[in-house]
Amino acid sequence: MSRLGDEVRAVEAAHVLQVYRRLPVVLVRGKGCRVVDDDGREYLDLLSGIGVASLGHAHAGLAQAIADQAGELLHTSNLYFHPLQGEVARRRARLSGLARTFFCNSGTEAVEACLKFARRYWHARGETDRTGIVAFDGSFHGRTFGSLSVTSGAAYRTPFQPLVPDVRFVSPRDAAALEAAVTERTAAVIVEPIQGEGGVRPIPPATAAALADRCAATGTLLIADEVQCGLGRTGRAFYSATLGLAPDLMALGKALGAGVPVGAALLGERVAEAVAFGDHGSTYGGNLLACRAASVFLDALEGGLIERVAAAGVRLRAGLEALAEASAAVGEVRGDGLMWGIDVTADVADRVVATALERGLLINRTAGTVVRLLPPLTIGDADIDEALERLRQALADAAGATSEPAP
Repeated sequence: MSRLGDEVRAVEAAHVLQVYRRLPVVLVRGKGCRVVDDDGREYLDLLSGIGVASLGHAHAGLAQAIADQAGELLHTSNLYFHPLQGEVARRRARLSGLARTFFCNSGTEAVEACLKFARRYWHARGETDRTGIVAFDGSFHGRTFGSLSVTSGAAYRTPFQPLVPDVRFVSPRDAAALEAAVTERTAAVIVEPIQGEGGVRPIPPATAAALADRCAATGTLLIADEVQCGLGRTGRAFYSATLGLAPDLMALGKALGAGVPVGAALLGERVAEAVAFGDHGSTYGGNLLACRAASVFLDALEGGLIERVAAAGVRLRAGLEALAEASAAVGEVRGDGLMWGIDVTADVADRVVATALERGLLINRTAGTVVRLLPPLTIGDADIDEALERLRQALADAAGATSEPAP
């Protein structure tokens, strides 16, 4: 690593809170699906900042829009109107079918808002004891107290308990348990249509059907967390519709700003009518810079990007399935569009992120033994093919290292 890299790590070690286990690489620039480190080495990026750099790196249109907006007006607060917020909200309503938008700064904040608005809905109806939330095993919704309370997993939860009470977890593969858990005291069910951190696991169709039926029977609100799987990531606008779900609220983030922090909670009209002035707020939420970035992303999404993701996903799926067929270290391949999880053996999982880095490929491990791929939505066919070859080599490197005899 260069002198710059050494300096960066030394300063971070002294002054940055140590909550991230970083890979030993300092990234300094990028273009499209590739990034470059401080030594000038190039990497193919199959993670896109955990699904955030949706239009790739250094996107010319986004860079120009951000520069133009910075030269005009960045922030006014929500004490005043500005020209962009309503237009972005209108376009999202057209995509989602949910009439109202609350702007915030991240997917976690969007989840937090959805939980608050669900509680507010029942309070406005006079049903103040209807406070229960049902969530799923394997879920990840964020790290604030509300979002963490509906996130599964002792490692996330235990150091911060007690969390928000009245939350019940059920298996996404147990439709009967879900039906028993959702009652007339349940305020809302929150679901990731495809669990991301939980290993890229789509909710089974039988569970989705049971969820839709039980919410309809009890009046329970449905919150779809589409922070990772929404906004075109699967080759569809939102994956909840693929499962036959019609959410009352939806949390969005990640891809929406294409790298600029922005989140959104979407609400149907009946929930929105229960929300009053002062019930929630955000100083930065919906600022001009974030809305300008979201507009650039929505232009791309509505201009053929969803269809391109669907086609790219077919190519990537075929390559991953061929890779799984050829490697004993690779098991199930799950996902859709440009969101994929690859089960690998535990010994390979321990090394594959590092061997991929050595091969000039950025990937991620989640849920213990799952390689997760979230490339930019703009990735081209040639980059897909090259990434698949580098991934094949990285998996072989990892498997070979684990089989070598001890010296």
